[in-house]
Amino acid sequence: MDWPGRSAADQGFCSCHVCGLVSRLDQDDLTARCPRCNTRLHFRRPNSLQRCWAFLIAAYILYIPANLMIMMETGTLVSYRKDTILSGVIHLWHNGNPGIAVIVFVASILVPLFKLVVLTLLLISVRRGSTWGIKHRILLYRIVELVGRWSMLDIFVVTLLAALVQIQSFATVRAGTGAIAFGAVVVLTMFAAMEFDPRLMWDPLRKEREL
Repeated sequence: MDWPGRSAADQGFCSCHVCGLVSRLDQDDLTARCPRCNTRLHFRRPNSLQRCWAFLIAAYILYIPANLMIMMETGTLVSYRKDTILSGVIHLWHNGNPGIAVIVFVASILVPLFKLVVLTLLLISVRRGSTWGIKHRILLYRIVELVGRWSMLDIFVVTLLAALVQIQSFATVRAGTGAIAFGAVVVLTMFAAMEFDPRLMWDPLRKEREL
């Protein structure tokens, strides 16, 4: 008799990650394909942790220059200004836009850092085979997924700052080198979340119950 909570993989069922069709699959079958869309079937994403770590480490490396390098350069006939993300937030705050400053700070600094920390926590817990707080970890992963759908809002920070700066005639606004690193961080964290297989978090719990 099946114990409660037995996984679909234990019963030989596999869900296609492209079209979602559930098929019965042998554990040793490495060449099976989805009968609907012909996608290669697998119970767990191959090399999910390794790929997720690769994207995550690259995002960590670029997160530092993304916040330290110049994000935007603005110039007029009488002044020229270079701003990082943080200095742009301070500039907005001191110029009477505290609400926008908070939005930019959260979207551009806290949200990417939150995604990096959460994905790191999930990867370490899976690597260690932890069964602690499975429901909380699933919730964190869902939050990262939800935030990931809106991650491209971050890349418009330069546009947002440019629109809020009081620009006179003959003014110039251009993105700095930090914008490239910032955009790369956004894309890399999205890829890392896509590569992470949340089903791996349930495997240690299944093994613990079997014992």
